[in-house]
Amino acid sequence: MKENIYLRKIRRREGEWDSSKYPFSIPVIRDFTDFRFEKSVTYIVGGNGSGKSTLLEAIAILLRINPEGGSRHFNFHTEETHSSLHEALIASQASLSYQDTYFFRAESYYNVISEINRRGLNIYYDHLNLHEFSHGEGFMALLEHRLTGKGIYIFDEPEAALSFQNQLQFLLWIKDVVKKGAQIIIATHSPVILSYPGAAIHEIKDGQMVPTQYRDCSAYRDLYGFLLNREGCLHELGLTNNK
Repeated sequence: MKENIYLRKIRRREGEWDSSKYPFSIPVIRDFTDFRFEKSVTYIVGGNGSGKSTLLEAIAILLRINPEGGSRHFNFHTEETHSSLHEALIASQASLSYQDTYFFRAESYYNVISEINRRGLNIYYDHLNLHEFSHGEGFMALLEHRLTGKGIYIFDEPEAALSFQNQLQFLLWIKDVVKKGAQIIIATHSPVILSYPGAAIHEIKDGQMVPTQYRDCSAYRDLYGFLLNREGCLHELGLTNNK
């Protein structure tokens, strides 16, 4: 299948970065040079504080998407908390056209829904008031009614909203929109969401972004090891008295 690559590359601007200040003090950003997108679906994974969400936020802003989430030109802010990383990066886009953009970030999705309702934009969500749904139901309604076309869709930890079954449904949604021409970029801790076949996976390890395979990712290996030996892990944590 042909890969949908509208955003081809992000790279560092010329000039020195002050690595003593956030976000340039984060190792993966301090040493950043460039990053290429080579697949329709790209994952960036890593532990808490590794910099993956900061990178996704900067990519969204480079695409002129509101840093709190939403689509292009959906401009509002609850609080100015985004970093200045986007000012230090350049995005290279392909000549291919795309019709849509969206940035989902779990931590501020409530604010996005509130703004959608305030502006009367729920006409694009089948006239639904997403505040009347659970977090997961609202997310699935977003996929079904809004993110359906040829666009660049960015997700920061979508698993925060989703049950196991809906994470599987999210994989089916990816398959559907990729066929329609979408490019998707995801930061996740979930081995389920991470499992989409043929995707590019980059894991942040020791401050470097490293291409990796699904079964080699910490998110997969750590959970797999826990499920194989739950009792032993809980004992090591001092949560049981079992020998």
